[in-house]
Amino acid sequence: MRAFLRQNSLSLVFGVLFLGTLVGQALVGHADFNAAQVAHNSDTISLWRYIRSSEFGVDVLENWQSEYLQFSLFILGTVWLIQRGSPESKKAQDVGLESPAEQKVGEHAEDDSPRWARVGGWRTRLFSNSLLLVMGSIWLASWLGQSITGRVAYNAERFDHQQAAVDWGRYLLTPDFWNRTLQNWQSEFLAVGSMAVLSIYLRQRGSPESKPVGSPHTATGTEG
Repeated sequence: MRAFLRQNSLSLVFGVLFLGTLVGQALVGHADFNAAQVAHNSDTISLWRYIRSSEFGVDVLENWQSEYLQFSLFILGTVWLIQRGSPESKKAQDVGLESPAEQKVGEHAEDDSPRWARVGGWRTRLFSNSLLLVMGSIWLASWLGQSITGRVAYNAERFDHQQAAVDWGRYLLTPDFWNRTLQNWQSEFLAVGSMAVLSIYLRQRGSPESKPVGSPHTATGTEG
């Protein structure tokens, strides 16, 4: 058990942090929602009902979709784009999909390579792009979920003001939907761009996200 915890400590710690903050968001979100209900002379709701509400769902999913969009674009972008001096970037000569030998696929696969890297054909092509496909699919599913729950929450607010509901297609054109979307996208793009540039000049000893402390600023694709 101790070996398992040590070998999986990164994912386990972030899993615990995720669950802790999700529970915290549910608690404070519930309190904030009920405070607004009281201010509008409306009935309060239980925590369980709030967790199942579109108000909670849209707040969660709008963050999920932006995070998965960030990583999907970063995965795809770093295939073809480079940033001189950044450990987040490949070296200029490695731009592109790289050769089968460099990627260890087909006849170049090693004994312990994943099976689908060795078999060739559509399975190797699919496996070669599986990370982007899964991350992108989660992004699209989260964004779809945001649009559905966001529409319900948006219509609930309209009902409070004696306004007619809007259908899903019309909601996708509203400022509410795009405000929720773009306020998350811009922060993700800023964070990724900042990481790529700051890692050129700054270091964190022992982190694979940083270059070795003594590496020159111009060293590209070098991890500590």
